[in-house]
Amino acid sequence: MARPRRIDEQLVDSARRIVRQTQNIREFRQAMAVLLPAEFGATLEQTARVLGVGRATVPRLQSACRRRSDPSGGPRQSWGGRRRELLSQEEEKEFLLPWVEQAQSGGVVVSSPIRAALAQRLGRTKVAASVVYRLLKRQGWRKLAPDTGHPKSDPQIQVDWKKNSRKTWRPC
Repeated sequence: MARPRRIDEQLVDSARRIVRQTQNIREFRQAMAVLLPAEFGATLEQTARVLGVGRATVPRLQSACRRRSDPSGGPRQSWGGRRRELLSQEEEKEFLLPWVEQAQSGGVVVSSPIRAALAQRLGRTKVAASVVYRLLKRQGWRKLAPDTGHPKSDPQIQVDWKKNSRKTWRPC
């Protein structure tokens, strides 16, 4: 059984004003989405057919009209943001400080110790690897592959070896 229709008289009066005053088709459709069910008892399907929109669009139009005629006029609360954060941005920066020092001194930072430390800090047995990767990305870290050359290699010795080495190899 469908929910009983709730008709707000202030909203209907506001929709009537909008229909009389507006020059905008969007505002007109929003107002008509309220007026047709309120004054003529039209269903959502009938209202959608008259307005030339889909059935799911009618409640959206009604909601837009409701927001437009809201006397409080305050900004609508957004669904964005980190609602399930484990640590705040500042706590994340503080948590990564030991690894920042290690990375700045030229060391290789591996995600598994970070993952274990994060699990310990949060009081959990396990933390998914993706949690660590997203944390590092939020803090501006990126994955760098180590350089292909050995740090103790000497380019001059390598060049000399290339010049003086045999061109063909003989089996042992």
